[in-house]
Amino acid sequence: MFAFIAREPILDQQKNVFAYELIFRDGKGGTFPEELGSQKAQYIAEHFHPLGLDDISGEKTSFINFSSDTLISRFPTTLNPDTVVVELADNPFNQAGLLEACQHIKQLGFKLAIDDPMMLSSKHEIFPLIDVLKVDVSKARFEQIEKNIPRFLDSEVRLVAEQVNTYDDFNTCNTLGFDLFQGYFFAQPEARIMRQLPASKLNLVDLMGESASSNFDLDRINSIIERDAALSYLLLKFINNPTINKRHKINSLRHALTYMGEVEIKKFIALLSLANLGDDKPLELIHMSLVRAKFFDLLSQARNVSTNPPIGFLVGLFSLLDALLDQTMPDVLKQLPLSDNVSDALLGKTDEFNCYVSLVRSFEGALWMNVIKQSKNLNIDQKQLHGMYNQAITWGNGVRSAISSYFPRAVARA
Repeated sequence: MFAFIAREPILDQQKNVFAYELIFRDGKGGTFPEELGSQKAQYIAEHFHPLGLDDISGEKTSFINFSSDTLISRFPTTLNPDTVVVELADNPFNQAGLLEACQHIKQLGFKLAIDDPMMLSSKHEIFPLIDVLKVDVSKARFEQIEKNIPRFLDSEVRLVAEQVNTYDDFNTCNTLGFDLFQGYFFAQPEARIMRQLPASKLNLVDLMGESASSNFDLDRINSIIERDAALSYLLLKFINNPTINKRHKINSLRHALTYMGEVEIKKFIALLSLANLGDDKPLELIHMSLVRAKFFDLLSQARNVSTNPPIGFLVGLFSLLDALLDQTMPDVLKQLPLSDNVSDALLGKTDEFNCYVSLVRSFEGALWMNVIKQSKNLNIDQKQLHGMYNQAITWGNGVRSAISSYFPRAVARA
């Protein structure tokens, strides 16, 4: 049970999520925290929407850092070796008792990962225990990696490149032979020739415009959806998914309006548009957009920002459009009929939403001091902010699950 946590995706060579590395605010250096006292645990449970590992990682593997002291004497017995990779937070070379602790953890069925920018010698006694070797490519030279990597390619050790923050880094590491890639390279535009949105996406563009309008023209929205039989089918399938709608069987957009209301329909058609607009991109990029959308929506409600149209939701949802469409944000917005309020926020012209963007990036990157700073700027208790972000993660996991069945190419397991 955890209340204060961040996660960073680890993707495979097809850019599907293989796992998340979890970073704990309560643990030294992001490590797994010490056991909470029962009183503190109860207080967190009642106030801050704590998550379990399944909630955080959405049925993916969790990489968790452990201090050597925890591994040697206080390793938690509740973790599942089928879904958790144990990562060594400390240098294993001189720590008394750590080798024996690692041997015990392996006997329990856990996989073991180690951070090593110098790439561990196969002669080291801990080498046979290692399942995953992680290399911070921002600290190691590619020439050094290329020299040392052959001895791992013939072993059963999986190689993770860390701090992969551009597509150039991803392509280089992929060529070198890394299996997995940790970092936010996929949230950056790929370098491509400037292109206009294809005609096949124009229906989605129209829907995005309607979602950001202060007016609600149901006939126009219906006409847009009816132009595209596949989109109409997807809408009904998606809107009847239990994650989205647990109460009623919906058979038309008009029917949905009766039960969901105007604001929720606007959120839904924006979400549907984005998911289809980015159908050739890693699903994790859509997932990040979903979490941001819900988080910004909750922040907007707490700050009494206008909710019709749901500007906070839309700004969060569309905040990665540049990466989704491989264009600069100004070029993207020239092609979309979004309101001035939404466009200005996406261009960084609105102080309110600039705070939201800074805050969500802090949660994504475990920049806890900036969470405290933005808490003061927004006049929202930082623990309440953690609760909102946890709620957004849970919601995003649920919607991702609903979306993934319609885009099976994006979720093949490694």
